[in-house]
Amino acid sequence: KTTKKKDLAQMAMSYKTAYVASISLGADPSQAIKAFKEAESYNGVSLIIAYSPCVNHGLDMSNSNAEMKRAVDSGYWNLFRFNPASETPLTIDSSEPTLSYKDFLLGESRFKALYKTNPTLADTLFAESEKDAKDRRKALLNLLKLYE
Repeated sequence: KTTKKKDLAQMAMSYKTAYVASISLGADPSQAIKAFKEAESYNGVSLIIAYSPCVNHGLDMSNSNAEMKRAVDSGYWNLFRFNPASETPLTIDSSEPTLSYKDFLLGESRFKALYKTNPTLADTLFAESEKDAKDRRKALLNLLKLYE
């Protein structure tokens, strides 16, 4: 895909009236449980977006929890909770990336296939995707500063 993916969480948070969480059960089960509890108790609309690998990603599904953790560790997926009813509405639960973004992508057949057929295009798209991921994290960090 040559265009950015839509950031549903940012769109929902822009209304400042919906509880929004981005979770990955395999990466941080306690964060996911917190998000479900907060969403359930929030008096309004709640949206929880979960990273969930599937067999079409070319994975051995017995390792799906490890893949979820790799998505977060690479910066492909951010963990956070946005609760408009809280004194400090935004909580970022994932750390700065510690895993190579490209290595994460190449671990999934949907990305590896492009790399095998057209490595030049793949490198270009991978770099753009990594920049978009960094921009999404930067936007979260900027939003966090607004609420501090």
